[in-house]
Parts: sequence; structure tokens; C-alpha cells
Amino acid sequence: MAADGELLPAESDTWDSTLSVLLWLPAALEARLKRDGLCHHEFLILWCLTEHRERTHTMSSLAELSRVTPSHLSRLASRLEKQGWLTRERDPSDARVTIASVTEAGSAKYAETAPGYHATLREHLFDRLTEEQVAQLGGITATVARSLAR
Repeated sequence: MAADGELLPAESDTWDSTLSVLLWLPAALEARLKRDGLCHHEFLILWCLTEHRERTHTMSSLAELSRVTPSHLSRLASRLEKQGWLTRERDPSDARVTIASVTEAGSAKYAETAPGYHATLREHLFDRLTEEQVAQLGGITATVARSLAR
């Protein structure tokens, strides 16, 4: 056991490689999306809306799903609205709630962008792992994600 809360050598090595993935994979995805005219958070918002059966979310649930603050989501939603990819309107049953909806153009933009995004994920992550490793990584990251979601 390491003294004073220091990491053990194996933990330090694991953290070093994990940190590299946490920093470099999003950068690779961001660069890919930038060529398609989106930032990563804009893509995630379109994904959340397009994949939802009703193609809508409240702004608060969308902020939670896309892991951005409400104020950041508001700025992102404004940019997506200007592009014609998203609309926002007040919930008729509760004026305090704003509903975001993906437009047909927004769904088309997501469909156009998703293959390049997925190809980047495959290139840097999934194509480098066996099926067993993908399953292990899924289990490991789910465990860590649950501890962070508390």
C-alpha cells in the first residue's frame, strides 16, 4: 500500500493511460466533428434528441443527458436553432419548462455526421480491442460512471 495516499505504480500507470484516453479521444472526436461543422456537445445534443422516440426533451433533461450546465446548453441550443437543427418552445402544461425538439434538418445533420464520429471511435478505440476487452471496458467504465453519478 502506498504511503500518504500516493498511487501504487500499477495505479499510476493505469491512471496515466486512462488520462491519455480521456484527453486525446475527445480531442480526436472534436476534430472530426469540426470538419462537419459541429462541436462535440452539439453532436451529443442532436444525438440525444434524434435517438429519443419522441425526438424531444426538456431542456433540463437534455442538459443532464449531454453533461452540460443549463446556461451552456442554452448557448448551444441557440447555435443549433440558428442552423435550423433544433427548436425550443414552452411546455403548454407548464410555462416554466422549455421543450427542445430536433428538426428534420437536425436529424439529417446527425445522420450525416454520425458515421464519421463512429469511424473515429472505431479507429482509436474499438478496432484496437478484442470483443472480450470491449465487454471488460464496458463493465469497468459503467462501474466508474455509477460512482460519479451519485
